[in-house]
Amino acid sequence: MINIDIVLLFQAVNFLALLFFLNIFLYKPIRKVLAERAAEISASKEKTVSVDREVGEKMAQYEQKLQAVKADATEERNKMLRAAREEESRLIEAARGEAAEGLARIRESIEKESAVAESFLKDQAAVLSRQIAEKVLGRSLS
Repeated sequence: MINIDIVLLFQAVNFLALLFFLNIFLYKPIRKVLAERAAEISASKEKTVSVDREVGEKMAQYEQKLQAVKADATEERNKMLRAAREEESRLIEAARGEAAEGLARIRESIEKESAVAESFLKDQAAVLSRQIAEKVLGRSLS
């Protein structure tokens, strides 16, 4: 049978004190670290979205350039059939090569930025996990 006496009151006070101290020294720091980590991740995602948008814009520019070259070549072909066909072929190949080089540079840039972001996030995750472990254990892990 449960006896309701002063011991129950002491246990309730001890429990509430424990909750208070755990909230101050454990839960709030962990929530803070998790919030900072989420902010860094969202910033990295926003940067990735902006890079993707830039890639799309540059691809559109290259497509416009390619279409302009095709239009010029077609107009030239109407004036001089044989010379225009050779000119069209040369311009299209040059534009494709330029577009391929530009696309390769953009992809390389994206890969580098992605690798840097991934490395940064991995480093931050290691640092944060170490800090959390040290705070939870209450001692240095070195």
